[in-house]
Amino acid sequence: MSSVSIPSGRPTIDGKHPPEPGPLSSTSVLALGTFAVGTDAFVVAGFLPSMADSLHVSQAAAGQSVTVFAAAYAVLSPVLATLTARVPRRILLISALLTLGAANLLSALAPSLAVLIVSRIIAAAGAAAYTPNAAAVGAALVRPELRARALAMVVGGLTVATALGVPLGNVISHWLGWRSTLGVVAALCLVIAVGVRLNMPEVPGNPRVALRTRLAALRRPTVLAVLPLTVLGMGACYTAYAYSVPVLEGVRVPEGAMLWMLILYGLGAVLGNVAAGYATDRWGSVRVLTAGYLVMALALGALAWIAAAHGSVQPVVGLLVLLWGASSWCQTPPQQHRLIQVAPQEAPLLVSLNSSGIYLGIGLGTVLGGVTLPAGTTAVYALGAALAAAALLFLRITARTTKTHAG
Repeated sequence: MSSVSIPSGRPTIDGKHPPEPGPLSSTSVLALGTFAVGTDAFVVAGFLPSMADSLHVSQAAAGQSVTVFAAAYAVLSPVLATLTARVPRRILLISALLTLGAANLLSALAPSLAVLIVSRIIAAAGAAAYTPNAAAVGAALVRPELRARALAMVVGGLTVATALGVPLGNVISHWLGWRSTLGVVAALCLVIAVGVRLNMPEVPGNPRVALRTRLAALRRPTVLAVLPLTVLGMGACYTAYAYSVPVLEGVRVPEGAMLWMLILYGLGAVLGNVAAGYATDRWGSVRVLTAGYLVMALALGALAWIAAAHGSVQPVVGLLVLLWGASSWCQTPPQQHRLIQVAPQEAPLLVSLNSSGIYLGIGLGTVLGGVTLPAGTTAVYALGAALAAAALLFLRITARTTKTHAG
């Protein structure tokens, strides 16, 4: 699957005819889709208490809907990539968005936690089918010199969702309820599916690669030295973030300031992701990750101290939340950089496996946070800080294994 430049500058898939242009570029529409996926994945953190009350369950139990989504995404991603390899990409992307939309509608109407859990598994299937393929198609639709930019735009939708999706979900749920928030996500998926149909050209499927072949890279010692860190690092930040509303209440953040704290976390996530890319090129992935895990451990540790001291200075809390967000999402660029360096010939596969690791970490953190939440906010923050410190230790130990490959 390749993209060939023609005099008009439009991409072409078959090398003969350019696709008909739509009102938006295909890359922009694909990025909107990843924004919808990211919003769906992260938005629950913004209204977890009200959802738990509505379903008559504890906040820890309601938080397991995040765990189920993350675990299902991680498991289904390589499986669906194998099963749908030959499906034309436009059909696959539209089907994935419609599946995600239908799942969100079911979540919005869920009368019980059991139904909600089932709907989150279906949503994970749609997300797992959409995100990796949207990134690949976005890169294939442009000239080679523009592919990195297109990939950054498509994948950037996930980061923007962290910055905007969760706060917007918090606002909508505050005024209209959490069910309406998920209904809005469902409608967004439908609109974007129409956009993909109108703006994206026909793109053929790929040759089928056996699942065993896809997972063979996991036997490489250098890969095994890198991927567990993704799980551990994301678990550290998500231990508290999955329950961000109750743990921010635990450091005396008033209801009126909650939205701004979520925005600060999202702003930190965007800044951390962008800065990590530039810093990795300049100073190397291990140094960037070392700084990130150190900042995360200190930020979460300071929040634990504030919660234990039963005091709060809002500007200080805001700064710590910003650093928490930045350190959480500075992990992905250097981790992907390390993986690509240890096995450049298998880069697309390893990046996909790293995405599975991200969601496994989210699931792990949500489980641990849910188990710890009844013990209080201090315990949740402290556990996150301890996991961040463990990630730092793991990095320093395994860096020796990969130092000849990674910066």
